[in-house]
Amino acid sequence: MESITSFADRYLTVLHLPKNILWTDVVEIVIISFLVYQILVWARRTKAWEFLKSILFILFLLLLAAIFNMSTILWITEKLFSIAVIAVVVVIQPELRRALEQLGKKNFLSFLFSFDTGKTEEGLFSDKTINEIIKACFEMGKVKTGALIVVEQNLSLSEYERTGIEIDAVVTNQLLINIFEHNTPLHDGAVIVRGDRIVSATCYLPLSDNMALSKELGTRHRAGVGISEVTDSLTIIVSEETGRVSLAYEGKLLRNVSQETTREKLEMIQNKTPQDKKKRKRKGRNKQ
Repeated sequence: MESITSFADRYLTVLHLPKNILWTDVVEIVIISFLVYQILVWARRTKAWEFLKSILFILFLLLLAAIFNMSTILWITEKLFSIAVIAVVVVIQPELRRALEQLGKKNFLSFLFSFDTGKTEEGLFSDKTINEIIKACFEMGKVKTGALIVVEQNLSLSEYERTGIEIDAVVTNQLLINIFEHNTPLHDGAVIVRGDRIVSATCYLPLSDNMALSKELGTRHRAGVGISEVTDSLTIIVSEETGRVSLAYEGKLLRNVSQETTREKLEMIQNKTPQDKKKRKRKGRNKQ
């Protein structure tokens, strides 16, 4: 208890409000708050978000070490601080570079006043998109047409989107079937779905090095699991050999799934509000 009191006396007593608050101080607070908010919004849709949460956890542990005067931990932290800062920059360098590129391409005013998170009233994507994806996958499964469809959730897939060919078209089962048709220019690689639109095709995905995966699985399944290990996306895989549909999510592979299971997983990442879910249940009961 004494250590907590001494910590408060040492560090918290220096925090005080100035006697005279100028209008420039208010402007500075607004600007800094806005920038912090924009950084958090940007980080929320990148891999940097998970990294940021880890940094905050480490800072919390260091705060406890300072409160309880753990001198060894504080000494090690002080010596490694400069190296840690460089390591952080190196780790999130790809995200920082993409953020600066996007900032240069955007209109300044639209960037400042854009608060759109990409989520509609129906969630990240509509029920119609779910129906179109399911219909396409199981139609392709009947004729053993291989397919790899990655549905974006919260983390942006722009890094992998750029490896393919831009499509930017509304999701329909006919378009998905045509993309993955044999001997067509776009059939090789993955399709990325963002919201209700197909944004890119023939995309390259990272392969999973999980040794627990069955040896009979090919590159398509390993790519589906690989992207699910590094993002929060849901990947739907249609086997070219068996025509069976599999799902990859959070590094796990569900093989030979039904249409009902596929729908449940898509609705899970749809991120609908509780009110929207209640409306959907009511519609289902009315149809019955």
